[in-house]
Amino acid sequence: MTLCEGRTVIITGAARGLGKAYALGFAAEGANVVINDIGTSLAGEGRDTSAADAVVAEINAGGVGKAIANYEDVTDWDAAKRIVDAAIAAFGDLHVVVNNAGIVRDRMFVSATLDEWDATMHVHLRGHFCVSRHAVDYWRGQQKQGHAVDARIINTTSGAGLQGSIAQAAYSTAKGGIASLTLVQAAELGRYGITANALAPSARTRMTEQAFADKMATEGDAFDVMDPANIAPTVVWLGSSESAHVTGCVFELEGGKIMLEDGWREGPLVDAGATWRPSDVGGAVDGLLAARTAPRKVWGTA
Repeated sequence: MTLCEGRTVIITGAARGLGKAYALGFAAEGANVVINDIGTSLAGEGRDTSAADAVVAEINAGGVGKAIANYEDVTDWDAAKRIVDAAIAAFGDLHVVVNNAGIVRDRMFVSATLDEWDATMHVHLRGHFCVSRHAVDYWRGQQKQGHAVDARIINTTSGAGLQGSIAQAAYSTAKGGIASLTLVQAAELGRYGITANALAPSARTRMTEQAFADKMATEGDAFDVMDPANIAPTVVWLGSSESAHVTGCVFELEGGKIMLEDGWREGPLVDAGATWRPSDVGGAVDGLLAARTAPRKVWGTA
């Protein structure tokens, strides 16, 4: 029996790059896959359904998993419900949502515009919310009817969201928000049989080739570290029944590496036992900075 046989998976932004790799990976393990993609440019402009159709054709020709295409907009509340409804109508159930769709509007903060900021938040944060929220409604309904629920939400954060990235203020902010959203979902939804985890993948995609061209240039090496297919096995496992004990985690994935993020933790502390005088705060803060573990640098800084 394959790892995900009989499980139904929605993957947003599944026509290219990481989303396509996830779709092929789930299908190879017997899953039914909804290939959701509206076919926009990196900036979220235009429409093209042909790429999603091609992934569906590739999966269905493989003879293991099955797939259908879906072209709904993840940021539209009603459209997001139609994505969930389409999965259930085609395959009879839903088990996994992989929130992968995103856009990028790279700009130094001093040049950033309100429209770029809003568009980035809209796709990443609203998109993650809408699809997951409708999926959760379905799963809660299943539980109330007495059905066992073994469901997964897999979100997509980024190293940019975990440590910041030069010229990506909006993208970093949105991805940081997704990491926090994952923690809340995990804490709230476990009672319904739903886990929530997040990925910070590093791989060659349209987005990363534009922003980090030198780092992505491993194609042709003995081991292509930046091949999106390297990320898929962990995502597939997280979507399987075997991962029911894992929730509230953020995984950084690159090549053959699986790293579990340690999250924000309390660091050095000083307590005056009374109200501080402003003139004394500077010395206390300097002591805390000297005692802390050095943070990772913001991407793009020396």
